Amino acid sequence: MVPLQEIRSGSDAIGVGSYTAPEAARLIKTSPVNVNRWMRGYSYRRLGEERRMPALWPSQHAQVQEHLEIGFRDLIELRFVKAFIDAGVGLLAIRNCLDYARACAQDDRPFSTRRFQTDGRTIFLESLERADEAKLLDLKKRQYVFKQVIERTFKDLDIEDDAVARWRPHNGKQSIIIDPSRAFGQPITSQFGVPTIALAEAVEAEGSIDEVARIFEVSVNVVRDAVQFEDSLKRAA
Repeated sequence: MVPLQEIRSGSDAIGVGSYTAPEAARLIKTSPVNVNRWMRGYSYRRLGEERRMPALWPSQHAQVQEHLEIGFRDLIELRFVKAFIDAGVGLLAIRNCLDYARACAQDDRPFSTRRFQTDGRTIFLESLERADEAKLLDLKKRQYVFKQVIERTFKDLDIEDDAVARWRPHNGKQSIIIDPSRAFGQPITSQFGVPTIALAEAVEAEGSIDEVARIFEVSVNVVRDAVQFEDSLKRAA
């Protein structure tokens, strides 16, 4: 088993990002229970029989055994899963779409690919047709829901080499960035590289955005964005 500190200091984490279930849940605004269920699978009983649902996909840090540790691409895939669930799409339909999308995109994490950005709605609809679920939902409603979720979710993502490379999580603004090649993918100010949580906690302690901007040698606007971003995460908790 690989300790967390080794993952976050080792070469395997560079450019991959590293998040525990609570960290991932905080960023995509869901519960750690959901993150664990989606990434580790879960058991349930039906008609007196225990059944097992597998993980949606293996973590980028599957070698970590003692707790769930995921990478940046995992995080973005989970963000799509939550967005589809929030839009009323069932987990079975999401599983079917993932299977079909993997073949279409030739990627184990297809939601976070350029191919899904351009063809995601078609891929999702075709996956429902193949699974004989098309009759369960109105066609026009499905098209609208999938189109809206995909467009809205990709709006604040940057794609390089056919896959998502960065996330601009504060209303798509450039000031705050989640980049797996920087700070292990934790939210930081894009220009200065200061963790947003550090700025927000400093403002709470100092009671002044201007003073924190002076201490950290960053702009007042960036400190304000960091505080607003961290506040949005707290409100969603």
